[in-house]
Amino acid sequence: MTSTEGDEPRVRQSHIFAREELEHYVEEKWCSARLFDVELFEGQIVDPACGWGTIVINAHEKGYEDAVGFDIVDRGFGTGAQDFLKCTETFNNIVTNPPFNLIEQFTIHAVQHSLRKTAVICPVSRLPAAHWLKGLHLARVWLMTPRPSMPPGHYIAAGGKVGGGRVDYAWLVFERGYVRAPHLNWLHRDEVYP
Repeated sequence: MTSTEGDEPRVRQSHIFAREELEHYVEEKWCSARLFDVELFEGQIVDPACGWGTIVINAHEKGYEDAVGFDIVDRGFGTGAQDFLKCTETFNNIVTNPPFNLIEQFTIHAVQHSLRKTAVICPVSRLPAAHWLKGLHLARVWLMTPRPSMPPGHYIAAGGKVGGGRVDYAWLVFERGYVRAPHLNWLHRDEVYP
């Protein structure tokens, strides 16, 4: 907290959490709901890090009835414990909030195993040094605003309040065969999309 003379100190509203085992961080519902408002997907959608199923549930609500998910840990949603990085199957589309400690490996694997589109949540601060994105057919970057909160699953399960996120996030959308420069857009939580 800092202040200038005569100003009241500003209280920090954000949370700082210890690392979650196996990177189970839960995005707010609006993050994928808004993505499905602006991105069209053809064929099945798979979330290989589905956690509690937020992305899959939102996909169903947007009319993608054949959306499914799995995770490395059985968290009570999806088809049970499966390690995506050992998966050799290909999917039409992959939409996921990946483990950020494996984001490069996870994203590359997802793009290689997606026939049409791949969408992954990525901390914005990692983008300037993400040279591994070259050649992956990055079509769009959707900056999420306002900054979403993505607390660890154990914090939410214990009744913790969601809010006060301190990290900026974006959706990275890869499209098979896309060769132009990626487009940068904003994805607003409160904006209604047609």
